Amino acid sequence: MNSKKLWLTFVVVYVVLEVTSYLIHGVLLIDTYQSEAVKEVFRSEEQMGSTMWIMWVTDLIWAFFFTFFFVKGYENKGIMEGVRFGIYMGLFVSLVVAYQNYAVLPIPYSLAIKWFIYGFIQSVILGITAALVYKPAAAETTSES
Repeated sequence: MNSKKLWLTFVVVYVVLEVTSYLIHGVLLIDTYQSEAVKEVFRSEEQMGSTMWIMWVTDLIWAFFFTFFFVKGYENKGIMEGVRFGIYMGLFVSLVVAYQNYAVLPIPYSLAIKWFIYGFIQSVILGITAALVYKPAAAETTSES
């Protein structure tokens, strides 16, 4: 494992996670979150303002382990390795979280399916990101052979 590349990949994955999360929740789903069927489920904007640090910290932890697991299983198979890893993680995390939230929160099914689909796509993007950033330099590849 290349520790320097692990940390670099972690930082890039975290940034991409935050950007894509903003696009998903702050752009694509904003109308859904403000609808009468959903808005009562969530904290007010004022309350969320004081707890958003929790999201950033847990996203840091999530991004680290996403990257760590990718690196531990790294096989140097290119972008498709990242796609495959993203699919696995998308099913493992997004499917479970979306449907568990649907089971316990009074949200419309349409929101649960959007959480799953967008989260799945986000995981694939993050897997591709990890594959592109972590790939070894040519010198490392030849010295390992």
